[in-house]
Amino acid sequence: MFDNLTGRLGDVLSKLKGRGSLGEKDVDEAMREVRRALLEADVALPVAKSFIDKVRTRAIGHEVLKSVTPGQQVIKIVHDELVEMLGGAEADTSISLRAAAPVVLMMVGLQGSGKTTSTAKIAKRLTARDKRKVMMASLDTRRPAAQEQLKVLGEQAGVATLPIVAGQQPVAIARRAVEAARLGGFDVLMLDTAGRIHIDEELMGEVAEVRDIANPHETLLVADSLTGQDAVNVAEQFNARIGVTGIVLTRVDGDGRGGAALSMRAVTGVPIKLLGTGEKMDALEDFRADRVAGRILGMGDVVSLVEKAAESFDTEKAEKMAERLRKGQFDLDDLAEQLRQMGRMGGMKGLLGMLPGVGKAQMQAAQAHMNDGTIKRQIAIVTSMTKAERANPKLLNASRKKRVAKGSGTEVQEINRLLKMHRQMADMMKAMGRQKGGMMSKLFGGGGGQMPDLPPELANDPKALQKALSSGGGLGGGLPKGMGGGLPGLPGSGMGGMPPGLPGLPSGKKKK
Repeated sequence: MFDNLTGRLGDVLSKLKGRGSLGEKDVDEAMREVRRALLEADVALPVAKSFIDKVRTRAIGHEVLKSVTPGQQVIKIVHDELVEMLGGAEADTSISLRAAAPVVLMMVGLQGSGKTTSTAKIAKRLTARDKRKVMMASLDTRRPAAQEQLKVLGEQAGVATLPIVAGQQPVAIARRAVEAARLGGFDVLMLDTAGRIHIDEELMGEVAEVRDIANPHETLLVADSLTGQDAVNVAEQFNARIGVTGIVLTRVDGDGRGGAALSMRAVTGVPIKLLGTGEKMDALEDFRADRVAGRILGMGDVVSLVEKAAESFDTEKAEKMAERLRKGQFDLDDLAEQLRQMGRMGGMKGLLGMLPGVGKAQMQAAQAHMNDGTIKRQIAIVTSMTKAERANPKLLNASRKKRVAKGSGTEVQEINRLLKMHRQMADMMKAMGRQKGGMMSKLFGGGGGQMPDLPPELANDPKALQKALSSGGGLGGGLPKGMGGGLPGLPGSGMGGMPPGLPGLPSGKKKK
């Protein structure tokens, strides 16, 4: 979502970076460009003006003009003020469950903003991650099949839903849901309220009545980031009439301009708590102001990447792979598992968006037409081979490659590229297996199949962790230089063992 803003700010700030000294005129010129970039990204005018004033005041002060690296200091100031605009690095943006059970969470917002899907995503997260017993109830009696939709999503997520009673009105449903959650011993009750195309008195009256009956501990406004500036107006009105405690921003993976996210916190004073990053049930991220600011300025977000890796880490498979790698074994089945792991961590686009210096990597991927579709084709190629071929790729002669290409709907050239990538990875895995000091044990947490334990100085300091990972030092400490951050299943990282560059990419050179 922030791609355009990232590009514009990157161009402005890179000009400052290359200068040995900065004067007031240079800072003013840069701030004009930054202001234009913010306004083009749909940031509210008062917010953009306040932001520029704060940055300029600090940028023309003693700390920049007398600095040895003034350009870097300006970038730091812009980053700090972005974090502040988004709510501050220390702000608690987690959903609060500190209340007597059942804790009621009420979801509000306009029709089509993604309330029902977000309700199911949050319920699944609370069930799986926080080990809470959750019930969902749909109060949307206006939209056709809205209640059935939540029921189906509940079945997919393994979360209980309130039985549907035909003809019952929202206030009565809310009263029944609270009673059912109390009698059923549920920890959390999530109420999915009805929306409208636009805000009207009837909608507000209905939501206010439900609020008075259910007495929600958290009222979460679900806002579609693609609606741009209007999302801020919606947030203001809901907050004024109903009282909102947090915002869930959906469709962050879309091509919106990002201004809603930047403006919403500053205009309403209500924290953004969660980001919806896709249609899948696990496509939900905690909102962290410092991490989002880092992504906007192209600094990456390696800490979130590590957390995502930990969530998708399969202990049993890791143990088996660790044992195989210690013996220097790495066949095409192992490669396919690494690619699947990448998919579980958000796919190529999701991973690249969290890596520092992402611009160059994305350009390389675009030039080689490398995307999530390519990864799926590579997995299809492997699954089209026989068991013997996957275990011993040398069996793949010309006729076998033609058969595999036909079976996977690909070309022989793609199979050759995949085999070359596998050879490179296998060579690196064997080299790591031969290293003294148990390199495989370090990568796989001592062979127990666990995520490597972080040293205390990194575990308690996200900035130090980000720096350590960005420099290629690894999580276990002592990974060879250039081996990446030791992220499970990520080709190009410690466990994936890729040579420099992205999996399956040519080195950026054009074909003759």
